[in-house]
Amino acid sequence: MLPTLLALPIFAFLVILQSTIISNVPLLHGYADIVLLVIIAWALQERVQSAWQWGILGGFMVGFVSAMNFAIPMVIYTSITALALIIRRRIWQIPILAMFVVTLVGTLFSHSLSALVISIGGTDLPWLDTLQLITLPSLFLNILLAAPVYAIVRDFANWLHPEEIQI
Repeated sequence: MLPTLLALPIFAFLVILQSTIISNVPLLHGYADIVLLVIIAWALQERVQSAWQWGILGGFMVGFVSAMNFAIPMVIYTSITALALIIRRRIWQIPILAMFVVTLVGTLFSHSLSALVISIGGTDLPWLDTLQLITLPSLFLNILLAAPVYAIVRDFANWLHPEEIQI
């Protein structure tokens, strides 16, 4: 219950950080998705049981401040949470590798779905330019930040869910 309650101020801070500072420091036209990285890192923690709540809350808060349809961030973040939970069961021995894999797939999925929705909405998006100017720089920034975000979230998860010492 406590991790879910703590998620509210954490995601409020992250969404404000992402929409004010991170979005104003682009690489070409791409920017890091810190909310996505925190959701992935949280879902990959072995003792965490509240990954779904964090994914839903992150999607809700990003959907609330985003110019996109509210459902799109919800679909993106819950899908990435599901992928991270599946990967956690399969590659549990190397969680940092799982962080990089899910970050790669999650960023590509997020940008592909967003571009598809924008295209269906009637905006003409040149796919090659979108890939080169937005998706690949965003992917680079997300991969660059994946390890530090994972380390911070791992420490936070270990603080909330301490390992039981057996005597």
